[in-house]
Amino acid sequence: MLYLLDANTLIDANRDYYGIGQVNEYWEWLIHSGEKGHVRIPVEVYEELKAGSDNLADWAKTPETEAALKFEEEVDIDLVRRVMEEGYAPDLTDIEILEIGRDPFLVAYALVDTENRVIVTTERSRPGAQRKNRKIPDVCRQFGIRACNAFNFGHELGFRTDWKDYV
Repeated sequence: MLYLLDANTLIDANRDYYGIGQVNEYWEWLIHSGEKGHVRIPVEVYEELKAGSDNLADWAKTPETEAALKFEEEVDIDLVRRVMEEGYAPDLTDIEILEIGRDPFLVAYALVDTENRVIVTTERSRPGAQRKNRKIPDVCRQFGIRACNAFNFGHELGFRTDWKDYV
């Protein structure tokens, strides 16, 4: 299984749960999981992380992190269009497209192989949301893509603070 990370997964982990410099085992485990081929961050999402000016951006900019986690697969632009039109709305305004951000790219990468790709996001389902306000779990459900939260992701891949003892 390949887990594709939404930026909010890492932003929230750093801010709320596994701060860089506090729980370094988490960040080392992410790199290790990337090296094993279980975790990737699509390039569009990766660039968003690197654009920051905090310790998460610094972590993302390291050659080790980038080599392990950056997903170099080229996005299928037709799938991005499909996600935008069917997952959000066929007549989005330019402002709505900007507000949606990189989410359609993330969904398009997962749409390539719905049996073997999972999106990890901290967004929560809001089935009634429309257009630019739709949430990743709801768009994923529509396309038959599995989405999970950061804690399920860690559980499924076996994150523990003593993970190195079990590798």
